Amino acid sequence: MGITLTQQAAEHIQRHLAKRGKGLGLRLGVKPSGCSGMSYHLEYVDDPVAEDQVFEQFGARVYVASDSLPYLQGMELDYAREGLNEGFRFNNPNEKAACGCGESFTV
Repeated sequence: MGITLTQQAAEHIQRHLAKRGKGLGLRLGVKPSGCSGMSYHLEYVDDPVAEDQVFEQFGARVYVASDSLPYLQGMELDYAREGLNEGFRFNNPNEKAACGCGESFTV
């Protein structure tokens, strides 16, 4: 088990890396935050960390820090556009509850 990407998420990552002009992929992690306890954290990866787990699908790479992996195992990263709203969707089977604003979650 690991992290999976939808084709839409992979295409979005690749577009932004091309627009940025550098980068190897996207780092996905969790950090303590919000009213439910944890939030997702995303950043570009220019220099990988040896402890990162790398997941690749549709030509895009997602790097996950080993300390975040237990919270993200089995997660699907999606990207959706609905009307004026667009962004990543975190389909995480470990998530037990989320706050009302959708900014944080608990496992």
